[in-house]
Amino acid sequence: MRILLTEDNIALADGLSAILRSTGHAVDVVHDGASANAVIAAENFDLVILDLNLPEMDGLDVLRSMRARQNQAAVLILTARGAPEERVRGLDLGADDYLIKPFDITEFEARVRVLLRRQAGLHSATVMYGCVSFDLKSRTFSAGNMQLDIPAREVGLLEILFMRAGKVVSKEAITQSLTAFDDDISTNAIEQYVSRLRKRLAPHGLTVKTARGIGYYLDKLPEAS
Repeated sequence: MRILLTEDNIALADGLSAILRSTGHAVDVVHDGASANAVIAAENFDLVILDLNLPEMDGLDVLRSMRARQNQAAVLILTARGAPEERVRGLDLGADDYLIKPFDITEFEARVRVLLRRQAGLHSATVMYGCVSFDLKSRTFSAGNMQLDIPAREVGLLEILFMRAGKVVSKEAITQSLTAFDDDISTNAIEQYVSRLRKRLAPHGLTVKTARGIGYYLDKLPEAS
């Protein structure tokens, strides 16, 4: 999933972005409100993690502008403003969750997982398609009691397809979800990931099909239907 982290505390931003990247997410980081507002208007994100005390533009103003543009990305507010009226104001403006600084990292990770799960329309931490299951907490795929050995970048691609099983996902959407600003991934690279995933999934009754000129979708092999 693609995440925007907006935090003016450089050390905190570096720490949180490292944690999110370690679990396979594509993470972009900005340190002021004006940059956040511009980036959110130009790019697509699954989750925006938003500090409130930002230079150049307050976090609540960023949130207000975002929702005014009908941007439906999930928003997790991080703030030292702990007063109930502040939390109510943020939630009324369209925030999905609030985390008061200082916070526990495990709680931060859990709230991120919940918001991403909700954003994908899921109600459980485990998703099944055919005989393959996906654990959103550990970001691992299993068939029966066997965990599938899938490299990190391919896990990211399979996660995108798994969350939308049976539906076509455009190449553009895949590229945006897999990469941050400073990453570069070619169409050829995605095709290679798809080819390798087909080989890994075939023994378990699944495949990745191509919608020519559009993108890819996860499907069941005929004998597994």
